[in-house]
Amino acid sequence: MEPPKDPTAYGLLTYAWVIALSFAGGVVSFLRRVREGSVRPFNVVELIGEVFTAGFAGLLTFWMCEAAEINPLLSAVFIGVSGHMGSRAIFLLERYLETKLPPRQ
Repeated sequence: MEPPKDPTAYGLLTYAWVIALSFAGGVVSFLRRVREGSVRPFNVVELIGEVFTAGFAGLLTFWMCEAAEINPLLSAVFIGVSGHMGSRAIFLLERYLETKLPPRQ
């Protein structure tokens, strides 16, 4: 029987790949927004915020994929896409959980 998974059971290389994919999604999202003109090209604070939000979204996605036992290649796709989505991915997860969890009283 396999021991239960927890965030400390994964190695540094695994987390490095997850963060790299997530950060790459965040950079792509930032570059898209620069092209659209919604953010200045040299706005470092905006870039850092986008990248760290992407990292958080990607990390959450990784853990959800692992819990659901999703194929690692498909997990990598989901991690990159959720990194690109950034705060939108977190908002969608929040909305989903609100429909599944009982309301607080």
